[in-house]
Amino acid sequence: GYHRLEQRFAAYEGEKLYGLGQHQHGRLDQKGLVLDLVQRNAEVGIPVLASSRGYTLLWNNPAIGRVELAHNGTRWVADSARQIDYWITAGTPADGQRRYSAVTGRTPMLPEWAAGFWQCKLRYRTQDELLSVAREYKRRGLPLSAIVCDFFHWTHLGEWKFDPAEWPDPAAMVRELDELGIKSVVSVWPSVSPLSENHALMEQRGYFIGTQYGPMAHADWPDKGVASTVQVAFYDATNPEAREFMWSKVRDNYLAPYGITAFWLDACEPELKPGFQENLRYWAGPGLEVGNMYPAENSRTFHEGLTAAGEEVITLNRSAWAGSQRYGAALWSGDIGTDFPTLREQIAAGLNTAMSGIPWWNTDIGGFHGGDPDDPAYREVMVRWFQFGALSPLMRLHGFRDPGMPLGPEMTGGPNEVWSYGEEAGAIMERYLRLRERLKPYVLKVMREAHEEGLTPMRPLFLEFPDDQATWTVDDAYLFGADLLVAPVLTAGATARTTYLPAGATWTDAWTGETYEGGRTVTVDAPLDRIPLFLRDGARLPVAE
Repeated sequence: GYHRLEQRFAAYEGEKLYGLGQHQHGRLDQKGLVLDLVQRNAEVGIPVLASSRGYTLLWNNPAIGRVELAHNGTRWVADSARQIDYWITAGTPADGQRRYSAVTGRTPMLPEWAAGFWQCKLRYRTQDELLSVAREYKRRGLPLSAIVCDFFHWTHLGEWKFDPAEWPDPAAMVRELDELGIKSVVSVWPSVSPLSENHALMEQRGYFIGTQYGPMAHADWPDKGVASTVQVAFYDATNPEAREFMWSKVRDNYLAPYGITAFWLDACEPELKPGFQENLRYWAGPGLEVGNMYPAENSRTFHEGLTAAGEEVITLNRSAWAGSQRYGAALWSGDIGTDFPTLREQIAAGLNTAMSGIPWWNTDIGGFHGGDPDDPAYREVMVRWFQFGALSPLMRLHGFRDPGMPLGPEMTGGPNEVWSYGEEAGAIMERYLRLRERLKPYVLKVMREAHEEGLTPMRPLFLEFPDDQATWTVDDAYLFGADLLVAPVLTAGATARTTYLPAGATWTDAWTGETYEGGRTVTVDAPLDRIPLFLRDGARLPVAE
């Protein structure tokens, strides 16, 4: 039978602990915290822990549980499991990344287009609306690599195909985007409405996540053709036959007719309402025992299908688990706020994601919930976030801008393109679009290191400088690859930025050319149009125009 299991380890004075997925608590060193091992929107449980004492530990158990990082001991808890299984390696943090990725799987090589700028918002409601945005980017001469067709583009939830009333000619749309050099990305949810043409067959064949008690429905959600919400089920991504069925629909409705190969896997925790795994029954086992593996298995659906079709693989995911990276899963930080404190929290979130072995990571630039494009205070947030986004592993503009609408098939938000934020902000954002484009060769070089060695693009300073004890506490700056130190501006009204430069290297201000010896804290100018960037040991990158 299944039992609650736990394992305790000794704790040490001064030990610092990193990884454990992605969380919004804003802490880089997570010593002293208790963290749930569960999947939620913006909270991603990946049970790998890296220590300042020189080891990396994987709690190889997809059970719902928690980890307690107390000062008098570390305790791992699985609420339902048959055995304890963990893996440990020793060495520097970089050694840990290499060995962990060798065990759980290395990420594929990032497709070249994905290193550029992704445009999306909640949401483009029609084919004409989406194309008009793409055309305007090209008319303005602005780089654009991808544009996203978001949720409610479907006929019914769980039919996984375009609604012809709003998307009358997807083939022509994709063809025009291809001619403009823009990749089409489509949102695919794991949810299935009872109104879906697939629901009855999937239920009959056992392709849904089941329940021990009650109906086979896990969330209330709006669908087209009904005034109220409906009770939706989720396909069971742990079931190989269900994965094959799901992919067959995606292949037949997106890939085969239109050549669409890039997918946004939203709500892939899955988004349970309420989030209660104890009642669930997966093909792979009880919910408490296996629930955390769902997002990785969902990514696997698309990786296996695209690979079999001979296509490059990248999916954008709201959740992940240990090994998700081997399936070409990019992670974003979920539905978050739109202010400076939230931006500040994303630095630690991204760095702990990196220490959890996920190289492809990004945020909704500007945050998700709200943000008025006409508000000067929010425009400042957007500019600073856009600068951070340009120096993130992936660069993607998204959000549900004011004025919003109630949740439903007709909903959309306010404008969210680079020209939506006024002349001054727009000009700065355009400047960083072009910076990202100039840095694409470097981005791809760093992505190859992730593919071949397992080293993540976004790196805490201690990953490259583990012998400099001061780097282990820097939680507001990071390295993008080995050669570029990024110090985002994270407060309103700032015109200068203070940051630590690691010992053992010389650092050159990429904007002014001034050089500093490492092992010191410096304060540099940071007007609204400048994010402080420092080049390591004379590295030559095309930062300045």
